[in-house]
Amino acid sequence: MSDAFTTHEVFNQPPPLIDYNLFTGDRALQEAVSREGAGWAASALTAFGQTLGSAQTIEWGVEANRSSPVLHTVDRFGHRRDEVEFHPAWHALMALGVKEGLHAAAWERPQPGAQVARAAGVFMMTQIEAGVLCPLTMTSAVIPVLAAAPMIEAEWKPRLLSRRYDGRLLPAPAKTGALMGMGMTEKQGGSDLRANTTRAIPDGAAFRLIGHKWFMSAPMCDAFLVLAQAPGGLTCFFLPRFTPDDALNAIRLQRLKDKLGNRSNASSEVEFQGAYAERVGEEGRGIPTIIEMANNTRLDCVVASAGLTRQAVAQALHHAGHRTAFQKRLIDQPAMRAVLADLALESEAATALAMRLARAFDDPGEALLKRILTPAAKYWICKRGPIVAAEAMEVLGGNGYIEESPMPRLYREMPVNSIWEGSGNIMCLDFLRALTRTPDALDVIAAELALSRATAPRLDEEADTLMAALASGPHESEARYLAERLVLLVQASLLVRHAPSAVADAFCASRLGGAHGSVFGTLPRDTDTAPLLERASPTP
Repeated sequence: MSDAFTTHEVFNQPPPLIDYNLFTGDRALQEAVSREGAGWAASALTAFGQTLGSAQTIEWGVEANRSSPVLHTVDRFGHRRDEVEFHPAWHALMALGVKEGLHAAAWERPQPGAQVARAAGVFMMTQIEAGVLCPLTMTSAVIPVLAAAPMIEAEWKPRLLSRRYDGRLLPAPAKTGALMGMGMTEKQGGSDLRANTTRAIPDGAAFRLIGHKWFMSAPMCDAFLVLAQAPGGLTCFFLPRFTPDDALNAIRLQRLKDKLGNRSNASSEVEFQGAYAERVGEEGRGIPTIIEMANNTRLDCVVASAGLTRQAVAQALHHAGHRTAFQKRLIDQPAMRAVLADLALESEAATALAMRLARAFDDPGEALLKRILTPAAKYWICKRGPIVAAEAMEVLGGNGYIEESPMPRLYREMPVNSIWEGSGNIMCLDFLRALTRTPDALDVIAAELALSRATAPRLDEEADTLMAALASGPHESEARYLAERLVLLVQASLLVRHAPSAVADAFCASRLGGAHGSVFGTLPRDTDTAPLLERASPTP
């Protein structure tokens, strides 16, 4: 075409953030992995980070999210099929996650740092497409629970530990590997699991389940943990897709949920029409049986939200470093620098806490800290995510609001981790329950905060105030405030001990003592933003 007909040329548009390493391009993550005991995994994480950051893998994430799964309830002759069809990109990502061991690596060869190494992989994988983490997370969380059913564990654990992904709908013995889902929630109960009405009728050594689940996550999995009312009370059951004689189990998929985000992953409503199941744990002790599973999935909610936060901030920094407005790069303009530096602080603090919490899952000696900190961290980190995503989207302006940008997907993804595995009030009440009903709880919190004593006066003052409030017999109405303050203080303590002084000083100055504004970009005027922005850059 003649230049005479050219209306404009494309310039001042950032290149896409592709072909970069999600591990080596994230200094906060690298340092956290090392100090929390998983330095031995750095080589594998580097390779995984390079694979995830490739243009091909990023495109798989886009395609998987854009092409929602399709439910086939019956075949063309009217026989029950109950099968979920996924885009090939979903299967490609699942194969990557399983090969990396995100579904089972923490239980293959238990060693110091195993949970941290796996958490780092989850942290990176969720930045490419969060939906695939659902079945991987649930499988990892189920494995330790199966110890309560030794015969099931003996048969199924080798399948669950397999690093070979197999997405076919076949009886488990015919597959190269297996994955687990769960179904707890019913429409009349929500988070109140004791209100469940699904019945479990004894049938020899097994049971037959009759009822429904309002949310059953990842219904394409090979088996599920579910709750049902047995004669002895609410009980945990192992529910396979196929019965022992290789017939399709009576798990009737009614529909897939049309969700705000997490669209690559299938979430379903199901009915059990006499479905075959086996008991896990004691009859009537269903909730105590699955509590370990819930703790593990809550850890992944924290890690995934921290990962999504990192990706949102990385996209914002990348854009601002390449985009010019008013004769300056965006990243060189003071108001924008304040926003970006504030977002970088939020991301680093979330990363540090997520990896510290993962180490508590590695160490049996930190069981009480894990019990207290997990619900508080899930509440705060997941609650901050949507705010971070909205601010990062605004950095990209109109380009961040269109569906071709990664920002809308990140924004829609953020709220689900706050809702899954117990929403905000549930988490804060659980935190308060752990605090008030567990001996030595205050001592464990004090010991964690004492590691940074005498290094930051503002931190010490707020720690003293918090400990006094926690010791005073707090009311349920204070649960959210206390959980928030605890998490901020633990984050500050971690940064004071381990991060560069510019990071720690800015975090304490802006998050402690009431000096921080109500939105991002309100850092104190004397904050040195240069080291914060340089450190957080995704492409060093």
